[in-house]
Amino acid sequence: MSSVQSVSLSPRHAFSKECQSEITLLEGLGVEGDTHSGVTVQHRSRVAKDPTQPNLRQVHLIHAELLDELAEKGFHVAPADMGENILTRGVDLLSLPRGARLHLGESAIVEVTGLRNPCKQINDFQQGLMQAVLDYDADGKLIRKAGVMAIVLEGGRVCPGDKINIVLPDTSHQPLEPV
Repeated sequence: MSSVQSVSLSPRHAFSKECQSEITLLEGLGVEGDTHSGVTVQHRSRVAKDPTQPNLRQVHLIHAELLDELAEKGFHVAPADMGENILTRGVDLLSLPRGARLHLGESAIVEVTGLRNPCKQINDFQQGLMQAVLDYDADGKLIRKAGVMAIVLEGGRVCPGDKINIVLPDTSHQPLEPV
């Protein structure tokens, strides 16, 4: 069963967030009380380039299976450590197409916009972690494993234990690119 493992937010720009008993997703904005919530981009590096661009990174999701994989490699990464808002289990986030919709809890819906592009802050958190969240496929193409980004289509409360239902877009599969 696909489910929410943990939820988190941070009211300030920091690499890690703080686990919560619940979060509220706000339509068109993101996570209530989170520093990355907004109609326009809130990530500092992107604001510096163009503060008017739309915020395609309202909600950050990571699959708990990545934390399991990192633990096997000797890293200690707990929920919210890598700055995700929602930690999932049982969802192959990285293989979802752009436009996939995740129904979370009773009413929240997010739409996947693309991949999280890991930055150097990952190595500042734990040396070598950046390399551990990157891989290469058989064709030598870079695989970014640090989660996906989404926008909020319908708001609502999201809690650990909530079921996740996936609705794929009717259009052809569009692979995720960094956003």
